[in-house]
Amino acid sequence: MFRFRSRALLLMMVALASVLPALGQQTRREQTNPSANPADDKKPNSDQVPDVWAVSGQFDRVVVLRFKFGADLLAGIEKIVKEQKIRNAVILSAAGSVRGYQVHQVSNRDLPSKNMFVKDPTQPADLISMNGYVIEGKVHAHMTMATPEHAFGGHLEPGTEVFTFGIVTLGVMKDGIDFSHLDDKSYR
Repeated sequence: MFRFRSRALLLMMVALASVLPALGQQTRREQTNPSANPADDKKPNSDQVPDVWAVSGQFDRVVVLRFKFGADLLAGIEKIVKEQKIRNAVILSAAGSVRGYQVHQVSNRDLPSKNMFVKDPTQPADLISMNGYVIEGKVHAHMTMATPEHAFGGHLEPGTEVFTFGIVTLGVMKDGIDFSHLDDKSYR
C-alpha cells in the first residue's frame, strides 16, 4: 500500500511540475487612461470636428529596420526614429519572430479608456504584421503575432524581444505633414 501511495504521489508531482511552468508566465493588468484634462473624457463630440478627415501627402523615403536576436522592438524603432530624425511616418509592415512579448489592448467602451496589458516574456511567437504611425516623433505601433495555438495582437510595449530576426518598414512622410491629431482621443 505504501508503494502505491508513493507511486501515485510521484505521478502527481510529475504532472504538477509539467503544468506549473505553463501557469503564471503570462500576466495581465488593467490601467485606466484619463485624458490630460479629465474633463475632456466627459465632453460631447464637437460639430467643429468632422466625423472623418484625411491627411494627404507623399513619402519622402522608406526606411527598413533590421533587428537581431535579443533586441527590444519598441526601443529599436524609437532609436532609429530619433537617429534618422523621423517626425511623421507610417509603419507599413513587419516580419520575424519574438522570444516574448508585451502588448496592450483596449478593454472598455466608454471614456476614460482602459487598457489591458498582457505580458509573457517566455512565449515565442511569429511576428505576422505591424502597422501604425510615428506621430511627431512618437511611435504608435500595433502588431499581430501567432503561436501554434492562436493569433493575437495589440499595441507594442517595451519587453517584446526579437528571436530569429525582426524587420520593420517605415514610410517616412515629407516635411509639412501634420499628424498631430491622428491619435488624440480628445479631438472629437
